[in-house]
Amino acid sequence: MAIDPADIAICVSEDDTSDWGGSTSPPIVQTSLFAYPTFGALLEALKSEHTHHVYSRGQNPTVEAVERKLAKLERGDACKCFGSGMAAVSGVLMGLLEQGDHVVFVNQTYGPTMQLARHLERFGITHDLVLDLTVEAVEQAIRTNTKLLWFESPGTMTVRVLDLEAMAAMARNRGITTCIDNTWATPLLQKPLTMGIDVALHTASKYLGGHSDIIAGAVVTTAERMEQIFYQTFMLHGGILSPFDAWILHRGIKTLPTRLAQHGSDALTVAEFLRGHSAVARVHHPAFADNPDIVQRHLSGYSGLFSFELRDNSLANVTRVINGLQRFTIGVSWGGVESLVISPHRGTNAEALLRQNIPIGLVRLSIGLEGADLLVEDLDRALASE
Repeated sequence: MAIDPADIAICVSEDDTSDWGGSTSPPIVQTSLFAYPTFGALLEALKSEHTHHVYSRGQNPTVEAVERKLAKLERGDACKCFGSGMAAVSGVLMGLLEQGDHVVFVNQTYGPTMQLARHLERFGITHDLVLDLTVEAVEQAIRTNTKLLWFESPGTMTVRVLDLEAMAAMARNRGITTCIDNTWATPLLQKPLTMGIDVALHTASKYLGGHSDIIAGAVVTTAERMEQIFYQTFMLHGGILSPFDAWILHRGIKTLPTRLAQHGSDALTVAEFLRGHSAVARVHHPAFADNPDIVQRHLSGYSGLFSFELRDNSLANVTRVINGLQRFTIGVSWGGVESLVISPHRGTNAEALLRQNIPIGLVRLSIGLEGADLLVEDLDRALASE
C-alpha cells in the first residue's frame, strides 16, 4: 500500500489551531446559534450562510475542522458533512437534480441508494442501473435528459472496479455531472476528483470514523456546486452532523493511515487463503480483478472489505458458515476495528440477487484489526465440513 505522505500529514496534523486555545483537538462548539454584535452584522451573515456561523444547522466550527481535512484529502474545494451516509446521498441527488432528470447508476450500488432512487421516481426523477462496466454500455443508457452518472468503484458486494478516468471524460464531453461513492477506498487509496469526477461521497461511519461509534456522511466537490447543495438540500433537510460526532470523526481520521494499512494487508492475506480453499468457488477482491491495469491506475492499495462465493450456495450452508465463525461479528456495515460477516442471501431473494449479478452464495467480510492469523484459523474451522 502506497499512501501519500502528504495525506498522512493531513490526517494527523492541523493547519490552523489559532482559535483552539492551545488544544490539540478542535473544541466542541456545542451551540445552536451564534450571536452578532449588531443587527446589521447578522443581516450580512445571513446573505451567505454557507460561509458564516449563524445557526449550527448550517455552519459549525467543530464540523468545519473535519470538513477541511476531508476536502484536502480528496483534493477538492469544499466539503460538507452530513448526519449519515444516506443524508449525504440524498443531499447530492436532490440537490443537483430536478423533475424530469435522469440518473444512470453504474456498478452494483448500495441498496438504500437504489431505494432512494426508486422513491425519487414519485417526483419525476428516473434512473437506470448499468452493470456492464464498459464505457459503451454506459453511453447506451444515457438519455437526452440524463444529468448525473453515479458510480461505485469498487462496487457493493463484488467490489468490481471501473475505469473512472474514461467514464469522467465521456460524461464531461456530454455535459453530464459525475458522482462516486468512494467509501470503500477512502481518499487515501483513490482520488476520483483528480481523475475528472465531479463529486466524491463517503459514508464516514465506515473507515473514516473507523470505530463503529458514529453515523456520518461527507460530500466533497467544487465550491460552486457545494453552495448549490448547501442551499437546495443541506439546510432544508436538516441532516446535519452534530459537533460531538464531528469531533469523533476528526479523531478517527487521525489514525486512518495506520488502520487502513492493517485492514488492507490482513484482508489480502485472508483473501489469498480463501482463494485456495476447496469450499470456496471465487473470491471477489480487487487484487484478483479481471482488469488489473485499471485497478493499478486507480487504487494505491486495498481496504479490508471483500467477498467470496461458497461452492455450496444454499441458504443452509451460507448460514452454517456464518454461524460457525467465532472471530467475526454478524452484522451490517463495515470499516470498524472488529471483523464483520454478512450475506445478501435472504432465502427469498435469489432472483433479485441474480438480476444484480450478485451470486446467491456470496459472503461478505470486513476485516478488522484482530490479526490475519486468527481470522484465517476461524474461517478454516467454519468452512470445514460438519
